[in-house]
Amino acid sequence: MRKVSLNKPTYIKIIILAISLTLVVGSGLLILKKWEESHDKFPEHEFGNTTVVYEDKEYTLKENVETFLVIGLDKFDGESSADSYNNDKQADFLMLFVFDNEKKQCSAIHINRDTMTDVNVLGLNGNKVDTQTKQIALAHTHGNGKDVSCHNTADSVSSLLLGMKVNHYISTTMDTVTKLNDLVGGVEVMVNDDFTGIDDTLIKGQKVTLKGEQAITFVRTRQGLEDSTNSTRMVRQQEYINALHDKFQACASSDDEFIIEAVLQIGDYIVSDRSVNQLQTLAQKFNDYEFLGIKNIEGESKLGEQYMEFYPDEDSVKAMVINLFYEPKK
Repeated sequence: MRKVSLNKPTYIKIIILAISLTLVVGSGLLILKKWEESHDKFPEHEFGNTTVVYEDKEYTLKENVETFLVIGLDKFDGESSADSYNNDKQADFLMLFVFDNEKKQCSAIHINRDTMTDVNVLGLNGNKVDTQTKQIALAHTHGNGKDVSCHNTADSVSSLLLGMKVNHYISTTMDTVTKLNDLVGGVEVMVNDDFTGIDDTLIKGQKVTLKGEQAITFVRTRQGLEDSTNSTRMVRQQEYINALHDKFQACASSDDEFIIEAVLQIGDYIVSDRSVNQLQTLAQKFNDYEFLGIKNIEGESKLGEQYMEFYPDEDSVKAMVINLFYEPKK
């Protein structure tokens, strides 16, 4: 791993950016292959236009908005397989940060992994050969399991959000959940689901300090629960995120070596198109900007032929796109 000399406040900003609102965290210590030339090639939609009409009002596209996609994968490092431009790593967690550099504000969109949307099917050379409607989590399975897959996932997020650009991304495997969970000494959560028969130590109605694999069970489980939809799991994920964020900050404040240890433990599980300096800039924005909270796209979950499928409400998507990416025409 490349060693970079950064001071403690800088490390905190980088770690907290990903920890505070995702199941995983990116330190940005690896400078990875970029997709600068192809990263602007997203599907075209009417909302990608500079000016649009929404509910009889005219809006213009904001000029100074930047987006950053965080992808939590459903595999542990070394657990997945890949065959040419196909792999078995699905995007189990998707959150898009939207930075309004004009207003100095940041919002986050928590995207249901079951969301049905356009997904690019890639050929042997990584080129697009078809587009199919399927769960957005499957977009990552088309590609090399690393940068190509991340870029393909970004394409699907862009398509879901009516052509809005996804400028940058970072992905990480599930290894970071247990590593960071135990590094902070466990994370306390309220158990609101019945995990009987899955993990009897997670007792409904009680507060539990998650240790080791308990953390994975809490944030990932949905099969076997009374409500197996991903929407319910997303509620647990957001609860865990907030608790982990608080615990991490406390550990970092009391131990000068804590940040370095966290970085060393998770650095090998990250893929990003951003360099160290670029991640530092994003982290600084997240630290300085007013955070407006996590937003969820409304819709309906239903059982498909085999798996749960989430159908986003078109009006909900349009309203979110207008709110975050457009402003009333002056």
